[in-house]
Amino acid sequence: MRETRIAQASIFENYSKHEFGNRLRSLSDLLDQHVEVLDIIGEDINNKSVTHVGRNGLTLENIFRCLLLKQYLQVSYKQLSFHLSDSSTYRAFTRLPAHLAPSKSALQATIRCIKPETLQLVHNLMSSTWYKNGHLSLDKIRIDSTVVLSDITPPSDSQLLNDGVRVLSRNLAKLRDITGYKLRFTDQRKKSKSLAFKIFNAKVALKEALYPDLLNLVAIVIKQVDRGLLQAKACSVVSNSLQKWIDDVDRFRDLTLKVVDQTQRRIFCDEKVPASEKIVSIFEPHTDVIVKGFREVQYGHKVNLSTEGNGFITCFSIEDGNPSDKDLFMPVLDFHQKNFDKLPGAVVCDGGYASKENVTKGRNLGIKHVVFHKRVGISYHAMGVKIKTFKKLRNFRAGVEGNISELKRAFGVGKARWKGHDGFKAFVWSSVISYNLMRLARLESG
Repeated sequence: MRETRIAQASIFENYSKHEFGNRLRSLSDLLDQHVEVLDIIGEDINNKSVTHVGRNGLTLENIFRCLLLKQYLQVSYKQLSFHLSDSSTYRAFTRLPAHLAPSKSALQATIRCIKPETLQLVHNLMSSTWYKNGHLSLDKIRIDSTVVLSDITPPSDSQLLNDGVRVLSRNLAKLRDITGYKLRFTDQRKKSKSLAFKIFNAKVALKEALYPDLLNLVAIVIKQVDRGLLQAKACSVVSNSLQKWIDDVDRFRDLTLKVVDQTQRRIFCDEKVPASEKIVSIFEPHTDVIVKGFREVQYGHKVNLSTEGNGFITCFSIEDGNPSDKDLFMPVLDFHQKNFDKLPGAVVCDGGYASKENVTKGRNLGIKHVVFHKRVGISYHAMGVKIKTFKKLRNFRAGVEGNISELKRAFGVGKARWKGHDGFKAFVWSSVISYNLMRLARLESG
């Protein structure tokens, strides 16, 4: 059982007199006003089956502050571990006791225990509190969407097939170390890598001639994997490590077969595979294919957000698939009603959200102005504005572009670096929380 926080503040807290040190001090004071979130985070981190024995280790407060610092600095766990052992300012901010210098593995193991749903709850709780305290205003909000990239390379069928061969063959090589039984198999990794390289750099006609050879290699590996799975499942005692091996191999086998199917449909049947059915990474299979207008295709997840006059993010959601912006308008208003028990006075959005249905629904809820950057045939009267008010709100909307830019540039939301779907969402939510907290700290410190 972890301690929530160290109640007695250290008299040796030493913040740098630099601007950044003053900002961290302001942020620390701000976090002291939200100690209730530590109990929420503790539900994920505390292991109730462990008795309170041994040394205490990191408190919940240490872990949460380390997470915020990591996202703000945009550093790896290894770099964060160094900074925490080297900088008195960072140690003061994270409230680390003098004898404690967490390693990169300790930081990773504790921070990644926090679920994305928990971080979302923390964000909603903090924003609701700030609204009640007057830090956050709902007089007018601006809505926009953007894409957060997954940490993958641009996909190609040949590379995905090679990834499948590489990962499955590597797992087959590990089977002996786990079970003690040696599986006889032919390693196809070198041939697969060579073929994938040739296909990637070949002209179209040669690509189609080389793909059957690569698919035959994949079929051979799949047969070897099936034999390995039978041998592993036949063991009299299935240890935790063996069960993990079976689960990993089953997962990568199924994903590789999906890649085989989409390759055959695309290359040999000349079929356009729908984006919802595509696998663009066997390591991050949750990744969506996002196309916004005539822009470059992006691989990640679409996010929808709203900000108010001071730039605070009032609503944030990570979407599945590539929904139309028109469908993301009403959920933002519903969230404000639920979380703040109040609707904004005016709403201004990008032209992609524009529809007569959205205007009608927004006005019927009691919102005075529902404005879109591009009117798309909607009259000023329908939006509840005159031309002068429309121009002011349109200029106000432009500020959300700067908010998104800061979120991506200064807090790393351009590309989510953590593995898995939950890791993706946890990375993004922790950055959103860091963004809002740092923005409030800047405003309060002047």
